[in-house]
Amino acid sequence: MKQVFLSILMVLVPVMASADDSGTCGENVTYYYSESTYTLTISGSGKMTNYNENSNYSPWNKYRNEILKVIIEDGVSSIGNYSFYSSDLTSVAIPNSVTSIGANAFEGCRNLTSVTIPNSVTSIGAFAFSRCYGMISVTIPNSVTSIGRKAFQSCSGLPSVTIPNSVTSISEGVFEYCSILTSVTIPSSVTSIGSLAFKDCIGLTSVTIPNSVISIGSYAFYGCSGLTSVIIPNSVTSIDASAFQNCSGLTSVTIGNGVTSIGIHAFGGCNGLTSVSIPNSVTSIDASAFTECSSLTSVTIGSGVTSIGDGAFAYCSSLPSVTIPNSVTSIGSSAFWGCSKLKTFIFPEKLPIIKANTFKRCSSLQNITIPASVEFIYQQAFAECYNLKQVNALPDNPPFLYDNSFSNYDITLSVPEASIDKYMTTSPWSNFSTFKTLTGEDVEKKKCAKPTICIVDGILSFNCETEDVKYHYAISNNSPASGEGNDVPFSQRYTITVYASKSGYEDSDIATAEITATVGLIGDANGDGVVDAADVVKVTNIIMGE
Repeated sequence: MKQVFLSILMVLVPVMASADDSGTCGENVTYYYSESTYTLTISGSGKMTNYNENSNYSPWNKYRNEILKVIIEDGVSSIGNYSFYSSDLTSVAIPNSVTSIGANAFEGCRNLTSVTIPNSVTSIGAFAFSRCYGMISVTIPNSVTSIGRKAFQSCSGLPSVTIPNSVTSISEGVFEYCSILTSVTIPSSVTSIGSLAFKDCIGLTSVTIPNSVISIGSYAFYGCSGLTSVIIPNSVTSIDASAFQNCSGLTSVTIGNGVTSIGIHAFGGCNGLTSVSIPNSVTSIDASAFTECSSLTSVTIGSGVTSIGDGAFAYCSSLPSVTIPNSVTSIGSSAFWGCSKLKTFIFPEKLPIIKANTFKRCSSLQNITIPASVEFIYQQAFAECYNLKQVNALPDNPPFLYDNSFSNYDITLSVPEASIDKYMTTSPWSNFSTFKTLTGEDVEKKKCAKPTICIVDGILSFNCETEDVKYHYAISNNSPASGEGNDVPFSQRYTITVYASKSGYEDSDIATAEITATVGLIGDANGDGVVDAADVVKVTNIIMGE
């Protein structure tokens, strides 16, 4: 019996030994994994090896779905890249000997709930704690000077974080998708907030940007729908593209006097924003900077702005009026497209071009004054402005205009008195129904003389005392026809109607005549091809026997 027991024991010993694992994992660094306690222990006096995604991560990778606890003993100076990537660990002890935490070191450790980073650590690598969905707290000491990009990305359980005074920049996407992050403290040591830094932190209700910050990167606060107010300090010189785009809860924003440019879509989709004042320091408002700010009722644009980008205020559907300072020399296409409550708009004095679609669908716009500097008005600039009743054009020479620049020409056009004839005879300016001088005097359109109808050598012809007219004729009988032109062949009896038109003139009255192929013009008594007063005299003489 004793011999049997010893035999069983000899079989079990190697099995139990194989349950644990150990080996080296860096210069003077070893690891030991205990399966019975699901604990990985790292010990030694050097740096851990950096692993990567393509080399099966770390030597304990086969246990990564089992490891619950990691103990890093004093003496280890760094945690290598990808060391615990996607492990199921729930806790980690980091000693004061560690000075750096490598890239992706704890990425995807979804069950890790809290981390205390010791005062010895100076740098946290990129993606170091990314996708640690269960993390509810993290302590970052003042020793840390560098936090890598996306280091805490998608830590969706993290409610708050304090960035230490030792950090000078908030890296790209460092807290991106931290959806319940409600509070963040940015110290006065920080000079830049990187792109995507707080993107889609939908729980963030307030943020204080210190006076030390110079730049706010693209998409830095994109989609922070819980953010209600922002004060951008005077130290900031640029607000990059989409920095606050789709912050739908944002009702108030203060832009500091140091800002020189507002990037593309910077505040686009902030549909809770009611007013904005752009300081004199700003020189350019980029494309779509405030597009779809549908609650915006007040905009003040500083005197330093020289350009307003394409679609900058498009679909600001509550905006009633805008005054553009004379410093502006360029307004982009579609800049105010869909501003359906815009009633008045004051143009700058040095604007050379009104671009395509600039005021399209500004359905409340009632009158506009085109400054003397304008030389071109492009397609659909004022299309679908159905309440437009008055256009004042200040240029002495009619600017180049497209037929579809206005949807409706049945409105009043007021122009300089000396330029009346130019506007009335230049298409499509001549299409306006009513003309006035800028002083308010009505100007009657001239009317084309009534044309005459004649036959010359068997060819139907029209003449008019008004020069350079276009004839519009209609022929009715068994073979009706219509068209435009001066010479019309015929071979049957017809009723002819014709009127004359000319740019800048009212259409003539309609002239009518009857024609047969054998007789010619009915009523042409003297045979000269024209029915006129001479025919009346001829007929009278015949009747009187003369």
